[in-house]
Amino acid sequence: MKPSDKSPGAPRRARPSSLITAAALALVLTLIAGLGALSTPDLALSDLIYQRHGASDGQIVLVGIDQRALEALGPYGKWDRSVFARALEALNAPEDDRPAVIGIDVLFTGASSPEADEALARAAEKYGNVVTASAAEFGGVEADGAGSYHIDSFSIQGFDEPYAALRDVTTQGHVNAMLDSDGVLRHAMLELRLPDGRTVPSFALTIARRYREATGQPEPELPETNSRGFWYLPYTGLPGAYSESISIADLLDGSVPSDHFRGKIVLIGPYAAGLGDSYVTAVDHARPMYGMEVQANTIEAILRADYPREAGTLPQLAALFFILLLSFFLFYKRHALVSAPALAVIILFWTGLCAILRNHGILLHVLWVPAGAALVYLITLAAGYIRSRLETRRVRAAFERYVAPEIVRELLKAPDALELTGKTTEIAVLFVDVRGFTSMSEVLTPVNVVAILNRYLTLISDCILRHGGTLDKFVGDAAMAFWGAPLPCDDAVLRAARAATDMVEGSRELSEELMAEFGRTVSFGIGIHVGMAVVGNVGSPKRMDYTAIGDTVNTAARLEANAPGGKIYISRAVADALGDNAAVTSLGDTVPLKGKKAGFEVLTLDSLTGP
Repeated sequence: MKPSDKSPGAPRRARPSSLITAAALALVLTLIAGLGALSTPDLALSDLIYQRHGASDGQIVLVGIDQRALEALGPYGKWDRSVFARALEALNAPEDDRPAVIGIDVLFTGASSPEADEALARAAEKYGNVVTASAAEFGGVEADGAGSYHIDSFSIQGFDEPYAALRDVTTQGHVNAMLDSDGVLRHAMLELRLPDGRTVPSFALTIARRYREATGQPEPELPETNSRGFWYLPYTGLPGAYSESISIADLLDGSVPSDHFRGKIVLIGPYAAGLGDSYVTAVDHARPMYGMEVQANTIEAILRADYPREAGTLPQLAALFFILLLSFFLFYKRHALVSAPALAVIILFWTGLCAILRNHGILLHVLWVPAGAALVYLITLAAGYIRSRLETRRVRAAFERYVAPEIVRELLKAPDALELTGKTTEIAVLFVDVRGFTSMSEVLTPVNVVAILNRYLTLISDCILRHGGTLDKFVGDAAMAFWGAPLPCDDAVLRAARAATDMVEGSRELSEELMAEFGRTVSFGIGIHVGMAVVGNVGSPKRMDYTAIGDTVNTAARLEANAPGGKIYISRAVADALGDNAAVTSLGDTVPLKGKKAGFEVLTLDSLTGP
């Protein structure tokens, strides 16, 4: 036997429309992420998870052009290059305490004072452990070879390097820093490729190489770069972490012990706010970091070969699409008690995966999956709310014409109880017909006929709805109602009997009014039976009625057809269900019912005696 789709053990199959909706939603959200809509918050969240600052190994010392130096030596713009020559002499004077390498993070382009220029070049040449800075000028209009032009922010338009005498006696490295789209420095450029074919390593890479050479170590391993030559920079120290408050003024006046620099990397450069060499970095968005500190972090990352690699965009977009597709089916048509924890699990899983992969040197977009899953959750939540509202309207539209308002309210509380596709259930069925209406309509005007009929049908409708019945239909001067569907009730038969006795009682009062007004009166014939029937929507897609069909319905109709005016005919099943609540009179099998075998007992419901 093939189980139905709704049997307890059968798997729930996704409808094609749901698959299309899920795929479309996942694709749109994936494209949004891929186009960079989440870039700024994603980068900020990635910084929180991926930047793990710690303690430096102590091999890098910063000598700052700081506020104390500016106060001691005057405004920086008036310094000549002999200040740096003296600094090199002070660092290298004790032969046993010389630094392994000295990096000067200052651009010495062009000629200044000949004496000062010569002094600086002579000091750098004398000790041979100096690295100087160079820098490219980016931006401009580039030709594409086909007669068209475009702006290329990575096009090198110029290159600044030390004046010739200093360039020839030092090693150079570029100090260019390129910010990400959100204005944060989180990538370093490994090398510059100049238009003349030369390759210029970064200032940090040059210093790391010189340090390894000076200490007898092999060349540092190089990071994998992207198409633009950038690599992700994992910061070791926060702003201020490398500073030991050593001012170049302290170095020049001899107040720093010479052995403090022995065998280390010494960086000399701007360390004051007014000198304009500071950046917002990935390790701390609140406090700017001086360029010297950025160089120190970069050198340390190269020496440690700490090169986390950003995973490819396309694989991450593919993973995002499938996770969002799965999320849709985890959230769609699910209660919030299920979908909300599922969302939390997805977010925790992804952030945990990002943290684990960071330990293995792989960086993912941290926000893509949590943000995408949250959007899917909110969209499905909104869709569920809209669907619930539409379902409420559907239920109300389907039943407010047939059943009492309180039953409609109960259906709206539990719409799953509604089976519009049809179900077999036990119901009590009542048929009622107006006796004598045909003959009355032959002598009264159509207006009067309609007025009288409407008053009778209103009475019938009020009695049915008052006792919680479902008013199935009016057929001319007859009506059908049932109890036990769409919501089950334990006292369906008693409710039907009360509605019937109210109709008989009400018809007496109405008859007196009509006799006085029109000189005519009518009465009701009523039949009630209880049993199993199929209840649901019956009809065509364009015209359906919520109704009941089956032998139980036919039997109730036969009882009503045989009942005289003012009488209520019931079956033995109804009488047994009423028990002590009713006074009945058995007619035995003296009333033949069409379609029923001989021996079918018919009874009259005389009155209700119970509560």
